[in-house]
Order: sequence, then C-alpha cells, then structure tokens
Amino acid sequence: MAPPISDRLTQKLDDLNQQFEQFNRQLTDPDVLVDHQKIRSLSIKRSALDPIITKYRHYLDAQQQIADLETIIAEDDDAEMIQLARSELHDLQQQANDTLEDIQRELVRADDQSVGSIIMEIRAGVGGDEAGIWAGDLATMYQRYAADKGWNVETLDFSPAEHGGCKSAILNITGEGVWAQLEYEGGTHQVKRVPLTEAQGRVHTSTATVAVLPEPEEIEVQLDPNDVKESITTSQGPGGQNVNKVATAVHLIHEPTGIEVRMQDTKSQAQNRVKAWQLLRARLYEQQRMEAEANRAESRNSMIGSGNRAEKIRTYRFKDNIAVDHRIGESFNLGEIMNGHLQPLIDKLVEHDTAQRLAAL
Repeated sequence: MAPPISDRLTQKLDDLNQQFEQFNRQLTDPDVLVDHQKIRSLSIKRSALDPIITKYRHYLDAQQQIADLETIIAEDDDAEMIQLARSELHDLQQQANDTLEDIQRELVRADDQSVGSIIMEIRAGVGGDEAGIWAGDLATMYQRYAADKGWNVETLDFSPAEHGGCKSAILNITGEGVWAQLEYEGGTHQVKRVPLTEAQGRVHTSTATVAVLPEPEEIEVQLDPNDVKESITTSQGPGGQNVNKVATAVHLIHEPTGIEVRMQDTKSQAQNRVKAWQLLRARLYEQQRMEAEANRAESRNSMIGSGNRAEKIRTYRFKDNIAVDHRIGESFNLGEIMNGHLQPLIDKLVEHDTAQRLAAL
C-alpha cells in the first residue's frame, strides 16, 4: 500500500515545486543577474526550498515505482517475478514513508529558512553597570557566532555604557538561514557572576534582553510613508547634551501604532535615514507578524520562538561554567557558548521546536 499523503500537503508541495522552478528561472534572468541584492534574496529562498523539493521528487519517483510493482503483482503470471516485486515493494514503501516524514520536518521550517536578514536588538536590563557589560558580552557572542557561520553583521546603532559594554546595540545580520538559527534568542538572558565592578567578590545577577526581528522585503510589510512622521535633530549624547552641532539624527514615528525609531549612529543624515526606515520596517513587520500568528493560533503556547522579551530563556552561571536554557532544560559549556560556539544549543532548540510544530499539524 502506498504511503498516504493528504491532498492539502500535495497541493502545498506542488506549489513549492513551482516556486522552486520560478526561482531557478529568475536566477538566470539577465535583468536579475545585475542586481546583487535580488540575487542574494532569491538564492536564500531557493536554498530553503532545495532540500524539500529534492525529497519530494524522490518521493514522487518512489510512488511511480510502487504503482508499477503493484501492477506486476496484480497482473503478472510469473510467480518468481511476483515474489521479487513484493520484496521490492516493501522496501520502497518504507523508503517512501521515511522520505515523507523528512519532507514534513523540512516543510514546517521552510518559511524560517527563507528569511535571510534579521535585526537583533540587545539592551541592558537590571543590574546597573554590570547589565551594560553583560549586554556587550552578548553582542560579542552573537558576532562571533555570525562570523563562524559566514554571515555579514552591520551595526545599525551602538550606545556605549559608562563602564564598558553597551546600553543598547542594534545589529543587522544577513546570511543563509540566519532567522531559522537565531529566532529562538529573543527573550531575557540572565547572568550570575562576580562583576568586574565588584570589590567584595560577591556573585551578582544581571540581565539583558534580546529581540530578534525578521527583516522583511519592502513589499512584505504594510507601511504607508504618509503614516510616518519624520524629524531631523542633532545627535544626543549622555546627559542630553548635543554631541553633534549638525542636524543628522533621524527620528521616525509610525503614527497608527506609535512605534518610534531614532537613528544617530553615523554623521550622515542620509545613512541614518536609511537605517531608521530599515529598523522601522522590521519592527512594524514583527508586530504585524505576531498579530497574524496570534489570530491564527490563540491556543498555541509554544516554549520556543515567542520572542517575548519578558521571558527568561537562559541563565549563564559563570561559577559553574554552564549556560542553562530553561525552555529545553539542558545545560551547555559556558566557555564555548561565550566564544560564539552556539550551534549545539541551537540544534537542540530547532529539534524541540520542529517536534512541537509537527505535533500541531
């Protein structure tokens, strides 16, 4: 008996197969080949679909072979041929079932794999000066991980803290699979260690929050420029004093939602404007995405990927040299984690989330 596959899943896979072929055609289009940003976007989307489409085509080939063997069993008069066909049929059905399971695992994460750019916001939480130092340590950790993955990191904004680290850092990270790997980092990161500023050697608890926003293409986010109030001011330093006498800081307010963005990282008003609109689109897209997900699945209470900044997702215990991820209840070597070797931890989070998504199908 051939492995079952629902009409809905077949339609979805056929649609993805057509998208895959469309991406292949676009990547050979002379008009596309001169647009490096378009090539990068299409290549990431194609790579996200490649394993699914490859397995789906193998599945379809197996189904055709199964049908041929079933015809032999039903119609052939040669007993030896029938016996051989039955033996091959059993193996093929098992292979097809295994392939279908692989397809479903790939499918529930296909959309995540197709997002090749994120904006990560890291902010010091509670803990005074140590919280700023900790936020800076987290920014360095993610930059090291991105370097290992071959991703590109651009600092959109960095507000240094008085005693090291930062009050906030906003990073744009781009590369294949970046959202699929880092989407689980949103939340509160708690550290327990003796701060450099502590003279008595006492362990303190401090926090930093991380928000991970998938960066949309402009056509994907509903943003009317007429809804945005823009103002240009001088850059502000500590204590509110002007640090730049020329008006280069860009302040945007999306009036329907109240989302605000202020960008003053460079001395160029034009560059600050580009970065400000980039961040505004990401924040607005994230709000629209979260609202859509909430409407689709009000009953879903996932431990992973909520992006809730108030949720303590991980504790870093320096005395014990372990990082504990509270969502999966597992510990990892702290030294390795802080050096940017996050992959074993992320693989566990991906495995856990994939199992949850499959259970919800």
